[in-house]
Amino acid sequence: MQFIRSLYFTNRFYLTLAGLVCLFVLAFFLPLLLILAKVAFSVLVLLTLADLLLLYSNRSGFFASRSMQEKLSNGSDNDVYLYLENKYNFAVQTEVIDELPFQFQQRDSLFTAAVGKGRTQIIHYTVRPTKRGSYQFGAINVYAMSALQLIKRRYRFAQDQEVPVYPSFMQMRQYELLAISNRLQEFGMKKVRRIGHSSEFEQIRPYVAGDDQRTINWKASARKAELMVNSYQDEKSQQVYCLIDKGRVMQMPFAGLSLLDYAINAALVISNIALKKQDKAGIITFSNKISNLLPAQRKADQLRRILELLYNQKTKFQETDYERLYATVRSKIKQRSLLLLFTNFETLSGAERQLPYLRALAKHHLLVVIFFENTELHALLHQRARTTEEAYTKAIAQKFDYDKRQIVKQLQQHGIHAILTPPEQLTVNTINKYLELKARGLI
Repeated sequence: MQFIRSLYFTNRFYLTLAGLVCLFVLAFFLPLLLILAKVAFSVLVLLTLADLLLLYSNRSGFFASRSMQEKLSNGSDNDVYLYLENKYNFAVQTEVIDELPFQFQQRDSLFTAAVGKGRTQIIHYTVRPTKRGSYQFGAINVYAMSALQLIKRRYRFAQDQEVPVYPSFMQMRQYELLAISNRLQEFGMKKVRRIGHSSEFEQIRPYVAGDDQRTINWKASARKAELMVNSYQDEKSQQVYCLIDKGRVMQMPFAGLSLLDYAINAALVISNIALKKQDKAGIITFSNKISNLLPAQRKADQLRRILELLYNQKTKFQETDYERLYATVRSKIKQRSLLLLFTNFETLSGAERQLPYLRALAKHHLLVVIFFENTELHALLHQRARTTEEAYTKAIAQKFDYDKRQIVKQLQQHGIHAILTPPEQLTVNTINKYLELKARGLI
């Protein structure tokens, strides 16, 4: 049974067999072709037997394995490598099917490769998960063919592999390296001019282009015979909390990811940046009740704790309870902190219902409300209406877009910082706001 399950005939075999059938049919009308048809059929049988002998003479003629990271990054392209090893004494053509997790909904992951005698080959491809959780990779199916390519022998390597998908730690590392090298501007981060000095003196260093000329230390410059400037360090040990709404308003999908997953990825990045800036980072997740509260700290394992907390978040479809959020913040966070609230408001009336609680939070903390533009409306807003129905649809879209702008203005009128951002620009805009507030000395 194992032999039969591993044996497959190729398209070349079936096409050749179909040609022979046609030749036998013609031989019914032209008897002279019958001998040619019999000879061709005999040759096909001999070649098939020879191909069968070549592929099955070696019990373990081929080997394959899969290599990837222990954890996959949500919303990012993750590398997967398939290693193929040919143990035959001749070159083989292969077709490789890797059984992907059902979450990808992909059934056409077919790869072809030519592997020389005793050689190895590497197949590289990427996967982009859009949901957190556990992903189960199945077996690797390799169909080996000799130069005749009449039959295929299937090798099945049962390399079942369970891989967790975490919030986008690849994006986190990318921004971390840019932050360390002061190259955040390359990804859209704005350079904010400092207003005065928000902290204490750190060191005297040589002047470089772009330094504030007011920080030149003329006495040190005279001693060194070159321009020297005073360097100041940022204020440290400020508390930065990411408040993540898990209610029904955060379940809307954009480019495969839900708004909640965009918020989780951004919260991981901004928490890492805050820790690199020597601030304390904490997380609060909530919906109709408070789900998790991780106090803001700067311990060595704080980033790992944040990553594990964000990985285990489950979506909720209840209405968000801002009153309970306010009560929790007031009772658990005693020190004035920066609160980055990731949520979404689709209507002005919806924001006005929560405004009293937002104002109460802003009295004791520096609150930044971050919500999302409906990017699906952009094409509709710039599209010309040709029918009455399209005119009404466009008017409704304009009303939604206008409400979003009004929410920002209303929040700013009450001294609340607001960010209205497309989902794909969430991380960049959040970091920009954090760096701006740091530069202005507000935290």
